[in-house]
Amino acid sequence: MLRFALSAALVVLAATLGSAPAAADRGRPALGASIAKANCSRCHAIGRTGASANPKAPPFRYLARRYPLSNLEEALGEGIVVGHEGPEMPQFRFDAKQVEALLAYLASIQR
Repeated sequence: MLRFALSAALVVLAATLGSAPAAADRGRPALGASIAKANCSRCHAIGRTGASANPKAPPFRYLARRYPLSNLEEALGEGIVVGHEGPEMPQFRFDAKQVEALLAYLASIQR
């Protein structure tokens, strides 16, 4: 009986540990979405549908068509600066957790 209880406890522990990263992965895109909404939605379409408010600002769901999303990691962390015709894009600098979350969100909406 004790062996069964110990085995069952180990199975539950392994399942819990195995699901922790999955739960964290689900949280990162949500944080990334909130970062995009707060900082980017004034010009960019940040969701799976819709047009960008600034026609020169590409919808986020198509960014991977232009270049690998991983190329944005350094730019987002060090301060991304891009000139557009019309309103200029403000400079943004995100910490490592924000960059990871924003990239996870962007990856989740690509078409």
